[in-house]
Amino acid sequence: MSEPPASDADSKPASGVRVGSDVPFIAGMAFMGGIYILLIVACLVADAGYTTPSHLLKAINTPEIRFAIKLSLITCTLTTIFSLWVAVPLGYLLSRFRFPGRELVEAIVDIPIVLPPLVVGLSLLILFQTLPGKWFESEVARITYAVPSVVLAQFMVAAAFSVRTMRATFDQLHPRQEHVALTLGCTRGQAFWHVTLPEARRGMVTAATLAWARSLGEFGPVLIFSGATRMRTEVLPTTVFLEISVGNIEAAVAVSLIMVAAALSVLLVVRYFGLGVHSSVTEGVAG
Repeated sequence: MSEPPASDADSKPASGVRVGSDVPFIAGMAFMGGIYILLIVACLVADAGYTTPSHLLKAINTPEIRFAIKLSLITCTLTTIFSLWVAVPLGYLLSRFRFPGRELVEAIVDIPIVLPPLVVGLSLLILFQTLPGKWFESEVARITYAVPSVVLAQFMVAAAFSVRTMRATFDQLHPRQEHVALTLGCTRGQAFWHVTLPEARRGMVTAATLAWARSLGEFGPVLIFSGATRMRTEVLPTTVFLEISVGNIEAAVAVSLIMVAAALSVLLVVRYFGLGVHSSVTEGVAG
């Protein structure tokens, strides 16, 4: 007895059944992405292989590089503090309130991120060559081509990243606990200081480390607004520039490795506290 011909429905694969293997797709994606990963690793290996521990120690012991390390630590720390002073309130306002011009404020905050660094430095230089910047320098304190200009140049860019981080942190924090505090008689300020801010502490650490790392690597605005004067406004990125300009490649690579080590340390902190922010937010919403 002959079997009936198979219908179109019988010839199609069952719903939800995959046909073929995913290995070629995954291998192709890994190959394309792996090229970039290998490029980064190759650059780091090349830097490490170009110098020796003796060159590194010799570079660190020079007065100019020691001064640059010290000034970088001081200015990056001050920049981080100032960035948090701005990022915490601004990130909170952008996250919790809807007000006229909010989108414009967000766009203005992102301007230092999308602008070329040299333009940021040039804009600061022009600002302090005209009123009110010129009056401030003549009556209050010298900014241009001095140590305060280094902090201001770093702050212009680092604060934008901190604001973004704090905005995302407050967006992830459920406002329910804050509303409960308000119903119990707390003012908005008391609810912020005693409820919201403690929950955002991991995000603050992440914002601080990002601001510090960004400040450490800032070059364009510092070069234009502060100059690259030895033993005065010299920070680690300008040290690399100055050493290359005189042909001292070994010292430039040694300083670069110091910055790479600092950047890797900061990234580890960001990864750790970033995961902590996500988990704490998840637990708070679930609770």
